[in-house]
Amino acid sequence: KTEDMKVGGVSIYLCVSLQGGVDNEATLTAYITIALLEIPLPVTHSVVRNALFCLETAANQKENHVYTKALLAYAFALAGNRDQRKALLDSLEKEAVRKDGSVHWQRPGKEPEADLPFHRYRAPSAEVEMTAYVLLAQLTSQPAPAQEELASASLIAKWISSQQNPNGGFSSTQ
Repeated sequence: KTEDMKVGGVSIYLCVSLQGGVDNEATLTAYITIALLEIPLPVTHSVVRNALFCLETAANQKENHVYTKALLAYAFALAGNRDQRKALLDSLEKEAVRKDGSVHWQRPGKEPEADLPFHRYRAPSAEVEMTAYVLLAQLTSQPAPAQEELASASLIAKWISSQQNPNGGFSSTQ
């Protein structure tokens, strides 16, 4: 399913199934900002600066979806905004699911996993993706991640690796 959306007066087409279940301007702005910062464009570039201003406004909203928070945390980590990164990671920490010695995030209101014999549950791709963004946000700390962040990151990496299918890949929206 695709959706037509205007951003900055330019029409773009979005594949809704690739959005992690969140379809707001903050997530789209975060995706674009992350891509620009990974190029890397400097945070002083006018497009990046304006995008970060929009993301700061979005980050201050109380009703942000966990997926949006994960994207914002990584965007602010790339931008070197320690305060916003920390605030979002602290908020995400409260929503973390701790199970079997690992940590991950899931969509609010998710139905419990079915416990079936001979079948290992694998999370939907959006949950693997949002958990991976939290991992990136933790590891993209400047100057370097603290020891406690590395310990937390290892628990997240454990969960992500448990989501691999027998061929080494992950669930996909493609």
